[in-house]
Amino acid sequence: MSITVAYNYKSIRKMINHSLYFTVLLSVFCSQSFLINNNLFANAGEAINTGANIKQTTIEEQTRSLTEEKQRWESMLRQRYRNGAILTIADGVKHIRMLKYINKRPIKINIIEVNTKINPNIEIAPQLASTKLKHRATIRTIASRNNSIAAVNGTYFKFQNGVPLGTLMINKKVYTGPLHNRVAMGIGKNEYKMAQVQFNSTIKTGRESVKVDNINQPRILSTLVLLYTTDWGQTSPAAPKYGVNLIIQGNKVTALSQAPAVIPQDGYVISGPKSKLGAFLLNKKVELDIKMTPEWENIDHIISGGPYLVKDGSVYIDVTAQKLQAITGKNPRTAIGYTANNEFIIVTVDGREHASVGMTLGELARMMKGFGCINAMNLDGGGSTVMYVQGRIVNSPAQKGGIPISNALTISERTRIAYEENNS
Repeated sequence: MSITVAYNYKSIRKMINHSLYFTVLLSVFCSQSFLINNNLFANAGEAINTGANIKQTTIEEQTRSLTEEKQRWESMLRQRYRNGAILTIADGVKHIRMLKYINKRPIKINIIEVNTKINPNIEIAPQLASTKLKHRATIRTIASRNNSIAAVNGTYFKFQNGVPLGTLMINKKVYTGPLHNRVAMGIGKNEYKMAQVQFNSTIKTGRESVKVDNINQPRILSTLVLLYTTDWGQTSPAAPKYGVNLIIQGNKVTALSQAPAVIPQDGYVISGPKSKLGAFLLNKKVELDIKMTPEWENIDHIISGGPYLVKDGSVYIDVTAQKLQAITGKNPRTAIGYTANNEFIIVTVDGREHASVGMTLGELARMMKGFGCINAMNLDGGGSTVMYVQGRIVNSPAQKGGIPISNALTISERTRIAYEENNS
């Protein structure tokens, strides 16, 4: 019995020693694990904090940059329009009213200046009076329909029916092409371009290719090949003498006509001399390629006018080249341009009244250059000159409220449009 007891005692002591050894070993392992885990948590926390700091720094830098841009712009506005009353329409949009004297004669001037760096939600775009080209409406109607905060009259147009005369592209869709190689402005989200625009399009059948001279414009010469879409209306004009209208539907010539032709909803009409279109026979497959020159990238809209007022920083007025001799003299004026800092400037000048005598193109060009425009051009003027700001006409057009016009250049705020659409 005692032997047995002695034997158990030794076994127990041995077990206790092993237990103590494993306990110490386990304690060391746990403490190391604890330290490692703590370091991992510390590193993870540090990474999270670093990410938050970077994000916070980026926001602070953006805020600082925006604040600095606002301060720079406000300072520039005060210098640019020293005697003007500067009013805020929306973030990044100012309305300035000025009274200027030339040879002691008064001129009332209204200006809209836009800085999209301050407010990227601002959109500048031309808008038609209706869904069809042959229509006119007041600027108040056009601006209200597009929820615009400001607007000004746009391109020249045919007074009898409202068809825009010159290039008009809206949201990358070409509605009308250029006349007399006149100057046009391209408008993108964050950039502007200005150049004399050409219609550089072709229609092909097999190996035959014919230049298309214009789109949805009145015929000037019988030798021109013109394209008419449903934006023009239900029917095309009659073909020229010794000419033909090709009715094209589903990329195939479906009919030939000398008389005005019904324009297919899923097609178009090509009108021109038979000597050029003789290869385009009935049931022939065709391919239409529409291009504008220059081919501007990142440009959503194009609006034409003329003549140039400022080109590459210098006064430049090409009245004769753009066949606009009829608009010289002192008149009500509308002009658009942009600065080296990408500020967009719209100007209206009242005229033909005792309180405001209007401007010559030279006076207008020098003023636009003085406002800092590196490129500027004249828009339709005279009785068409009208400016709309926040629901009211701010200039003094000859006809109260302004005459019905073909199209307008509008300024809208996308956040406002979304809000009004959601609450309508």
